[in-house]
Amino acid sequence: MRKIILTYLLLQSCVLTILAQVTVDATIDSTQIFIGQQTAITLQVSADAGKNVVMPQYDSLAQIVPGIEVVSTKDSEPELVNDGKRQVLTRRYVITSFDSALYYIPPMKVKVDGKDYESKNLALKVYTMDIDTLHTDSICAMKPEMAPPFTWEDWKPVLWSCVLLLVLVAAFIYMIVRLVKNKPILRRINLRQHLAPHKVAMQKIEQIREDRLVQSENSKEYYTQLTDALRQYISERFGFNAMEMTSGEIIEHLEKDNDVEALNELRSLFQTADLVKFAKYTTLINENDRNLLTAVEYIDKTKIEEEVKPQPKEMVVEEKRSKTARIVILCIIGVLVACALAVLIFLIYKLYFLCI
Repeated sequence: MRKIILTYLLLQSCVLTILAQVTVDATIDSTQIFIGQQTAITLQVSADAGKNVVMPQYDSLAQIVPGIEVVSTKDSEPELVNDGKRQVLTRRYVITSFDSALYYIPPMKVKVDGKDYESKNLALKVYTMDIDTLHTDSICAMKPEMAPPFTWEDWKPVLWSCVLLLVLVAAFIYMIVRLVKNKPILRRINLRQHLAPHKVAMQKIEQIREDRLVQSENSKEYYTQLTDALRQYISERFGFNAMEMTSGEIIEHLEKDNDVEALNELRSLFQTADLVKFAKYTTLINENDRNLLTAVEYIDKTKIEEEVKPQPKEMVVEEKRSKTARIVILCIIGVLVACALAVLIFLIYKLYFLCI
């Protein structure tokens, strides 16, 4: 029984010792390649979890041994085994050679917690290509440069840049047109001279005379223009809306401020005008003349002379809104020009590299 226990303890100690060991293994995918071909060396390290493992690191195109170059290095994810007690680290070195020979690859050194461990050595045979020098026709010359295939992905930035440039140019032209149309900052306004109500009425009556409506057979047109001139004068002179009143209502409003004789003559004029306009009454030329004189005399009797003040014939108005809009448009034009130049430079840059 004692021997059995001792044997069990001895076996357990051996297993624990083996498990605690660090193992370093190196394999090569292919031991024979042609010049320029590639193969890979896989370095695998097994150690206890938590150990600090440092594996050989080579820069790109560095040489493991003279004649064998490292193309790339790639690490795999660490693998945990034995319930996470052990870790397995793997690093793959892609190598190549351009000289035909039999190469000896010495053991690769690994440090685990500062202690050195080595893999086994490897060998690589690099063959050259057999060339038939007797039949030179079988040897192909160097191929000419090939143009890259056309792909829309390469030209998409160019196309979108062209579209954006067209939009910017259109916006620039639109803003220039707006700027030209909005050019006048100072606007000149011609002012009409203010005329007194009696002067306006006398001008209209004078126009009736010039048009010879007094002698015209169209009495309705004559009395319509004559009474409209009087109504407009009365509205501005006495301050009530005579244009919307009947003849009787106008006379009632004027009885407070006018003498009886003037109102009687005015009443007679309005009555004649109403008969002509609404009852198709026909008047004589001398009657038309008398009513025209009645209108002139009434205006002369009731007019108020106003003090004449010198007034400007023209006024200059500064359009502040137009001035502000002009500044905004100029700023927008500047931004559009800057953006268009940036897009144009980018477009030339892309076209240059696509066409070379």
